[in-house]
Parts: sequence; structure tokens; C-alpha cells
Amino acid sequence: MFRIMIVEDDESIRTILAKALQKWKYIVTGVTEFDRILEDFQREEPHLVILDINLPVFDGYYWCQQIRSVSKVPIIFLSSRNQNMDMIMAMNMGGDDFVQKPFDLDVLTAKVNALLRRNYTYQDEHLQLKHRDLILNLSGSSVQYGSQTMELSRNEFIVLQVLMRQTGKIVSRDKLMQALWNDDQFIDDNTLTVNVNRLRRKIASLGLEDFIVTRKGMGYLIE
Repeated sequence: MFRIMIVEDDESIRTILAKALQKWKYIVTGVTEFDRILEDFQREEPHLVILDINLPVFDGYYWCQQIRSVSKVPIIFLSSRNQNMDMIMAMNMGGDDFVQKPFDLDVLTAKVNALLRRNYTYQDEHLQLKHRDLILNLSGSSVQYGSQTMELSRNEFIVLQVLMRQTGKIVSRDKLMQALWNDDQFIDDNTLTVNVNRLRRKIASLGLEDFIVTRKGMGYLIE
């Protein structure tokens, strides 16, 4: 059952949206504390976010960037703004679609259904990597082990994906840095170490120890 998070400060719009989406058997969460949206997102782990632009504290563009730093979940911007630049900014910030207020509920629901179908319904083994029962979700930047799920940052996701695609082979630090930044001349070598160590701690917190092995002077390995 899909989970949808609505980030909208107008309670009447939030309620109307929630009721319409619940008719489709979606689990809907409405944000009410607008200074902790990323925290709510990481706790709820929604499959799709409907995000207003004009919000208290920080605007929707800011929160889209925050969500994009940890997840590739589909985001639909919802706004009364109607300038082309607003739509362009929404897409450039990582949004998947833009719906202008006032909106047609049927149209918005159709967009939600289409994005969920496109991103999840047709997933197959090519959208996941699995090793030692750890599953890396390639569409959502999260790892799953048993019943537990953990969101990864962009860098952690890239590092783990490269290593899992090369299971049983040593991956050099240079190769990982190139995957992360495309040009290793700008890279502080310690930055890679920090990302790998943080990734190790996250995987260990799920209950899987020693998933990533260091080969001194050579690189990293998933055995």
C-alpha cells in the first residue's frame, strides 16, 4: 500500500486532498509542523510527496532540496504561482511534476497514480541490488535488511551501488571518487573515508556487520 505525504499549510486543501487520495486506498500523512519536514519525511518514508511552494519557515524549493539529498522519491509541486519560472525552478530543484492551484482533483489524482505506477508498479530485479539479504533500492535510494529500512544520502547511495555492482571485486578509492564527483582532482581523500564510514555505520545499525571490507592500499570490497 503506497504512502503519500502532503506538505500543504492550508488545512482545507490538505483535508480535501487526503480524502480524495484515501479513496484510492493510499495511506496519507499531512504535515502540520513546517520546521521539521525532512524529519517527518524520514520517519514516514512516503512513496510520493505533494509539496506546496509557499510554506511557513522555508519554502517548498528548500524542502525539495532537503528531500532530494536523501531520496529520489517522486515529488509533485502544488502551487498558486503561475509563472513559467516557478515551474522551471520546481523541475530544476528535483520536482517530477507541477500542478497549479486551483486544481482539478481528478487531474491531480491521475498524476499521482501515473507517478506511482511509473516509479513502483513496474519495478523488477533490475531496480534492486541484493547481497547477503541486504537490498539496495535503486529507485528510492534506500537499503533494506529484514524488516528494517534506512534512507541513504546521495553519496552513500552512489558508493554502495558501485560496490554492490562489483561484489567480490576490490573497487579502488579512485574509482569511487570518480563515481561521486566525476573529477577527482577536486576531492579531499578524507571525504570518501567519511562517506564510507558513515555508510558502514548505517548498515551495521540494520544488523549487518562487516558488509564493506577495506583492503589496505587497494580499496574496498563487498565479499
